[in-house]
Amino acid sequence: MARRFGGTYSPGGDPRASGTPTPGSGKRPHPVGARVHLLFVVPFLFALSAFFKDPAGLAVNLGVFALLLLSAWLTREGVIAQDAYDTRRIARRPAIPRKIFGAVTMGLGLGLAGLIGAGGTGPALVFAILGAGLHVAAFGPDPLKDKGVEGIDLFQTDRVARAVEEAEEHLKAMSDAILRCRDRQLEDRQREFQTHVRALLRTVENDPRRLSAARRYMGVYLLGARDATIKFADLYARRRDSQARADYIALLDDLQKNFALRTETLLDSDRQALDIEMDVLRERLEREGLRPQLPGSLLDDLAERVTAPGNASEKGTPNV
Repeated sequence: MARRFGGTYSPGGDPRASGTPTPGSGKRPHPVGARVHLLFVVPFLFALSAFFKDPAGLAVNLGVFALLLLSAWLTREGVIAQDAYDTRRIARRPAIPRKIFGAVTMGLGLGLAGLIGAGGTGPALVFAILGAGLHVAAFGPDPLKDKGVEGIDLFQTDRVARAVEEAEEHLKAMSDAILRCRDRQLEDRQREFQTHVRALLRTVENDPRRLSAARRYMGVYLLGARDATIKFADLYARRRDSQARADYIALLDDLQKNFALRTETLLDSDRQALDIEMDVLRERLEREGLRPQLPGSLLDDLAERVTAPGNASEKGTPNV
């Protein structure tokens, strides 16, 4: 469907876009690139040539087609899982090494193709090894170990993963509903709201202990926002009610402020907890007569380093 171009300085553009960018509003490129898409094209060469072969050749070519197509699918899923693993500081390795299985399947497919093309096991083995090796060189292996999960309660992180997954489903339902309105500004406004929601989700993922403080936002409030969006989309698709549109945008504004405030509160609680730990440490040093060896400025510098944005002290373990 064609979409009208619009921006900050376009007629009817959203003036808020000219301010400071919203945290997390930048779009990340999709992990599945042209190399992965090319893997889905190559198998069809064997599928087309299969119909010009004898029955045995037909079966073998279709077998090659199936193996290469399976390899492409495994590789795509593995690349997506790798991207989810890399974007988080703390994550568990994928349960299934999809890219490794994709490389093995690629080797089997090319080995079978070499068997029917060259007519010998030697060339077929060379094709299989080259295919699997080049696949690993192009896409790399899957993550084979957990990242930053030492000392983390895995049961709690599983609860967080389920809560985040449910919240993402609510956000997807909101996006699907607002598309029915065919309003570019509404889509952009809801996308901005969802960036603040996902900032809260990432905060909870990084430290599962925050789940209890954010559960109402991730569940009740987000579910209400989803239901309100669906009802508004149904109404606005039938008749372009400007008052309903203004009320819905006002609702998104209120929700966005509350989600941003909750995220800030959770981060501030970490600083308060750190300040308490620093005060206790100072008192112990004073009692033991070691206070001059570790001045307060050094402790303050340590506090700033620990609470700095992007520090790896935040913990959480999403499923990949």
